Amino acid sequence: MPKLFIQPNLARKQEKMVQFSSFLSGLTKNISPKSGKKRRINLGRDATEALAKEARKNGLLLTSPGNVCAKWSGNYMSAYSKGGNKGINQDGFIVWEGFGGKEDVMFCGVFDGHGPWGHLVGKRVKKVMPAYLLHYWQEAMAQCSILKNGELFKNANFDQFGVWKKSFIKACSTVDYDLEIHPVIDSFYSGTAALTIIREGDLMVLANVGDSRAVLGTTSDDGSLAAVQLTVDFKPSLPQERERIYSSGGSVCESDDEPGVSRIRALIDEIPEGPGLALSRAFGDFCVKDFGLISEPDVIQRTLTTRDLFVILATDGVWDVVSNEKAVEIVSSSAAGERDESAKRLVEYAAAQWKCKRAGFAADDISVVCVFFNNPSSSQH
Repeated sequence: MPKLFIQPNLARKQEKMVQFSSFLSGLTKNISPKSGKKRRINLGRDATEALAKEARKNGLLLTSPGNVCAKWSGNYMSAYSKGGNKGINQDGFIVWEGFGGKEDVMFCGVFDGHGPWGHLVGKRVKKVMPAYLLHYWQEAMAQCSILKNGELFKNANFDQFGVWKKSFIKACSTVDYDLEIHPVIDSFYSGTAALTIIREGDLMVLANVGDSRAVLGTTSDDGSLAAVQLTVDFKPSLPQERERIYSSGGSVCESDDEPGVSRIRALIDEIPEGPGLALSRAFGDFCVKDFGLISEPDVIQRTLTTRDLFVILATDGVWDVVSNEKAVEIVSSSAAGERDESAKRLVEYAAAQWKCKRAGFAADDISVVCVFFNNPSSSQH
């Protein structure tokens, strides 16, 4: 598993790195009403692709098993993925340090595809989600800032979380539209869950579409390690999700061979139709998009303190067989010199649990990203 270590000042010394201030300044010239939405988004995607290429070259962007440690950021990331017994691995992840050329911003996410084209849907969302998010965030930043002498100054009423939340919601809507009009990828019976996070300084923003989960490893008042689930597993059985599905004309059903597993189905002439989907939020899956399935993310925030040690992002291949507490225990048991193996250890443990707890069932794909907070500011502690 490759290890990618970045010296403290390397990113600052990269002459080819796109400068954040000039990047935003250039964006302000491209968001006038005369500039069409499609053109502006394409400009944002082109710029983001250039940033991503540079970040990958500098060892700051990871989409295959490995580690990222940009010491100037205070983060340490470990990521790993393993296919199950259902065929091609439809899971994926991304870790991007110095997101958008801004050193104090980190982006990462896990993606869990499903359906016959699920692996392609997941890859597509993993590719375009950062671009759309960065585009809308830059747009929002430019709109709530004042440009003076080539430098941006935030307005007095600037809302850091509000900007990210608005950007995530717009990005997810555009991602879904991107899939709908894609000329090659068929997303009618295929889709993906996506759990993504941003860390900017002490602010951590989480955007969840689907049933992947984020769990925080933190220190309780008595000094013991505690597991805190940060996100909701969006299943059709949740009361608020079920209500939306029925009000949209859909149906929530359980099959005899899957007791306890609720699925969304289109309801045509009062008869459930289609293969059904065990998620209430997902990208793609247009067969049930008019029947209660949405791609709107649940966006939440957490202010990190010195008590918060790490966060685990994982697809449901982990959480179907591993408790939050056990996952935190496994990751925390990785000594400082073994953090690069933390994600792999959790994946391998989950894979073993599938054989023990779900004997006779095909093991699911499993992906994990562990983000260690080496040096969060204690200003909010």
